[in-house]
Amino acid sequence: MWAGHLPKFAGRFRAIAYSRRNHFPNDVSPDGLPDAAADTHGEDLAAFVRALGLSRVRIVAHSSGAHGALFFATRYPDMLVSLALNEPPATGLLTGVPNAADILKEFGSKQVPAREAAKAGDTQRAIPLFVDAVGGPGAYERRSDADKKMNLDNAASLQADATTKLPRPVFTCEMAKAINVPTLLSGGERSPKFFYLIMDQLESCLPNRERIVVAGSSHTVPSESPEAYGQAVLAFLGKH
Repeated sequence: MWAGHLPKFAGRFRAIAYSRRNHFPNDVSPDGLPDAAADTHGEDLAAFVRALGLSRVRIVAHSSGAHGALFFATRYPDMLVSLALNEPPATGLLTGVPNAADILKEFGSKQVPAREAAKAGDTQRAIPLFVDAVGGPGAYERRSDADKKMNLDNAASLQADATTKLPRPVFTCEMAKAINVPTLLSGGERSPKFFYLIMDQLESCLPNRERIVVAGSSHTVPSESPEAYGQAVLAFLGKH
């Protein structure tokens, strides 16, 4: 997903895209590890940064990757220069927020068909259902052939999300308040209310943040609007 952005970022920074545990082309463990295991993905990120011998980094992340980056930022603030986060599904931020329960229930119900298809092993059916549930009707058809192949290559993670018995880690407003590094929050103009509400909470809780909404995009902003997104991220990174 980040391949198209790396050349632009590499003009000013050392730019590295990594593949998370249980995602292509890594081996998938027998029990899998879901995207929702954001705390573990955050620990993996810290281990990866250490393995590269880097002291402080700028993290640019999307969706579940951004959720993991929030846990990384909370636990390892000294390893960070700045954050650029696109719509992390940090549902823990919605606890106690007015109307959030109904929005969360609605968002979850839209994903039920995708989860059932994934549990049955029908990934060809599950992937379009999941993408449309997250990005809105027609989101899958708007994706490029390369993005559709990427979805299929990472189907094991989708299946793990549908079948896992692991409790989902909770990222809270109090945790966000402890992240003091400059943070860019980005989201799509057509994203579901679910993500808008989470981004509203992050904007309220993070002490050092700015926010942009990318016109014409739904949830997958880096892929749907690569030029606008890349320019915004580079402008932000250049200031910090």
